[in-house]
Amino acid sequence: MVYTFLGPEGTFTEAALLQVPGAEEAVRIPSSSVNAALEMVRSGHANAAVVPIENSVEGGVSATLDAISVGQPLRILREILVPITFVLAVRPGIELADIRRVSTHSHAWAQCRNWAEANIPQAEYLPSSSTAAAAVGLADEEAGFDAAICAPLVASRLGLNVIARGIGDYAEAVTRFILVSLPGLLPEPTGADKTTVVIPLPEDRPGALMEILEHFMARGVNLSRIESRPTGAFLGDYFFSIDADGHVFDARVADALKGLHRVSPDLRFLGSYARADYRRPEVLPHTSDQAFEAADQWLESLING
Repeated sequence: MVYTFLGPEGTFTEAALLQVPGAEEAVRIPSSSVNAALEMVRSGHANAAVVPIENSVEGGVSATLDAISVGQPLRILREILVPITFVLAVRPGIELADIRRVSTHSHAWAQCRNWAEANIPQAEYLPSSSTAAAAVGLADEEAGFDAAICAPLVASRLGLNVIARGIGDYAEAVTRFILVSLPGLLPEPTGADKTTVVIPLPEDRPGALMEILEHFMARGVNLSRIESRPTGAFLGDYFFSIDADGHVFDARVADALKGLHRVSPDLRFLGSYARADYRRPEVLPHTSDQAFEAADQWLESLING
């Protein structure tokens, strides 16, 4: 197996990949961006990619939401949750008072902003493509910044000095990652599953979003995430990225998707896969598989007399 991930080495994304069974023995190739990682899969140079999709503090990762919603179809095989812990790393000889510029990923900076304002108020923020890239850049004395906010793993690998630990403003911060491959056989349902779809808004008019949501509501399908993203075609043109509780093999989910396809034929199915937290949805009696089967049998009996 060949895996790729949002690199460089030492990112939280690599930590997520290492939770995938067999990944430690597989070939692991870092990619410079989410788009590059997904293109590795689409081109056949990697069997699967791990990329971030959601953070408990910052919400959806727009680069991933956009990249998997267009182009050659992909499938989500599983999700991985990684608790996020940040450290402040510096080169030898640097103290807190010496820091004038600090680099990290924008999501990491958002999660450490309060700590930074309280402890290094003199420091200017310099965006980086990832927390690990900031740490790698810091190892070069010509980097142009004095400190990096990164994961403990990459700071240790690079031999950087850690002068502050646990600097995140949210102790329970978690990032959700997804394992993505080309379409194939779907993972079997576990009873604690999630289905991800992308639904273009077919027409911008009053009630258009409600018409989409009613298909889930009428069938008792709970939504754990819904986000709007611009299509890029023109101002005001959006699609909705949605996580629904349940598997496409569940009758209620399948029926909802069939109804949605009538409303929005360009609906994109991104996969049904096990929830990382193993939480089972509440299924009301009238939305169970048995209830749908009984309704099908009742209708068939009417048609057949």
